[in-house]
Amino acid sequence: MDQPAAIIIGFDDSATAKAALHRGLDLAAKYGVKARVLRAWTFNNAPRPKTWEPGYVPPVEDFAAAVLEKLSAQVAPLLAEFSQVEVSLEAPHGPAGRELVQASAEAQLVVIGNRGLSGLPELVLGSVSHEVVEHAHCDVLVVRKR
Repeated sequence: MDQPAAIIIGFDDSATAKAALHRGLDLAAKYGVKARVLRAWTFNNAPRPKTWEPGYVPPVEDFAAAVLEKLSAQVAPLLAEFSQVEVSLEAPHGPAGRELVQASAEAQLVVIGNRGLSGLPELVLGSVSHEVVEHAHCDVLVVRKR
């Protein structure tokens, strides 16, 4: 029998992403499925790799490693609370909406915050959450900050 598809959790370290991470991990624990925490990145929002030097542009893999390292540190406290959940951390290179929609093809649920780091206060859904809700290949749970 095949394993049930994982829950994808979009994370950007915003308050709503932290709430979504908690909710997604809680659901994964409750239903005994894997969780995939996804932090999409572009060169505009990636942390500088350790190999960064003036005049030298590190390879994409170094940026991806820096994103994963930062993601790991950001989610570690909450992952410790849900140690029974099998979790993978992923850092695909590309716009967040596109990467979450693509990942949704192999998921049973995507859990995201309603607004991320670039959200405008008057918007109910940010651009990434709107894109995921409109185009995901599975159900989407949009979590609001409490």
